[in-house]
Amino acid sequence: MKYLSLFLLLLWPLKSNNMNFYDFELKGIDGEQVDLNAYKGKKILIVNVASECGYTPQYEDLQNLHEQFGNKVAVFGFPANNFGGQEPGTNQEIVEFCQANYGVSFQMFEKISVVGKDKHPLYKWLKEQSGEEPNWNFCKYLLDENGKVLAFYPSSVNPLDEQITAKL
Repeated sequence: MKYLSLFLLLLWPLKSNNMNFYDFELKGIDGEQVDLNAYKGKKILIVNVASECGYTPQYEDLQNLHEQFGNKVAVFGFPANNFGGQEPGTNQEIVEFCQANYGVSFQMFEKISVVGKDKHPLYKWLKEQSGEEPNWNFCKYLLDENGKVLAFYPSSVNPLDEQITAKL
């Protein structure tokens, strides 16, 4: 029993409910570790993105949001191939597509899974915090300056919509 108690005590901090957004270890699309602490004090818009989706033109509005409100909000793009196989590319292909078509300069992360059995721990945490989970590409989570989830927006809400910009 003593060992079981010790084991459970050691596992307790691993539960995502106890995690803070800044505790996650995330890799940029270039494979380099991204220090999330650098974003403390800024709101963060997290978006699951895809290159072959009807909502793909939102990349342009995400870039515009980054340019217009970058002093208040950091845009984080997470490529995912969970919906309709609409992000089949490699990380390098995604970078090339985003640069060539939309001039993306906001923070992009490595391709992950945002739903299902192989869901990335960040998206597990986002669901636990918000009660919401992406049901298609370009769903958005807005986090406050302390890394707490403020709101979830479905794909149909444009990044420049007043629902989002009013909270910046």
